[in-house]
Amino acid sequence: MNLDLKKPIVFFDLETTGINIATDKIVEIAILKVFPNGNKESKTWLVNPEMEIPQGSIDVHGITNEKVAAEPTFKELAPQVNEMIADSDLAGFNSNRFDIPLLAEELMRAGIDFDMKNRKAIDVQVIFHKKEQRTLSAGYQFYCGRELEGAHGAEADTNATYEILLAQLDKYDDIENTVDALSEYSTHGERADFAGFILMNDQKQEIFSFGKYKGRTVEEVFKENPGYNNWMQNADFPLYTKKVLNEIKKRMTPPKKKMSDAEKLQALQQKFNLR
Repeated sequence: MNLDLKKPIVFFDLETTGINIATDKIVEIAILKVFPNGNKESKTWLVNPEMEIPQGSIDVHGITNEKVAAEPTFKELAPQVNEMIADSDLAGFNSNRFDIPLLAEELMRAGIDFDMKNRKAIDVQVIFHKKEQRTLSAGYQFYCGRELEGAHGAEADTNATYEILLAQLDKYDDIENTVDALSEYSTHGERADFAGFILMNDQKQEIFSFGKYKGRTVEEVFKENPGYNNWMQNADFPLYTKKVLNEIKKRMTPPKKKMSDAEKLQALQQKFNLR
């Protein structure tokens, strides 16, 4: 079965220095771009994270500090990555909670504004967990009948994720083969940001998902505690979360009324005590 696509979709996977979206960095990124006509384009990059890769992470993906020392930084790769994904929906395995948020952080650190306003996201792991409750390697064995060789390598995981989604569509007749339907099915709940600090309630209002204001709307909190946004902007939250909060704050601020020439003259007269 082929995906029913209206525009390209990018399957991607990241190997990283760790799992902290706000502070960890990409050490490998693999992209598989699938076009509506069925054509595919793929690219894999090793990335110098400009920080020490912890041994615990090396034990998972096998990418050492020496291996990436001479590789380009993500800032150097960002224009190529952004160009490849710019016109596409996004898909991955646990991508809604990790890969998309971390990719967004890296792009924004590189000075590229990223958002999901005109994209859909498909998280193949969510479909898998709703149906079978397994891991990627087990899912590949279950759906595709093969052992996943090279697991925890970005390229192997990316291609396996694409193959699993196709097999899921073959197996489950109740899952509609459109990006809109797959995106909705593979989303746990609607988020205003990628990392899940800001959720959407039933009235489509942004609410905090953590801390003393958990469950309360962002606008209500900002009215009650005007300094809370400043605290979050200076704390260790993802850049995209901060962007969402600033957009809400800006939305709450009424536009300044444009002064007429007569009002400007009157203001000058009052300033300089002119008559």
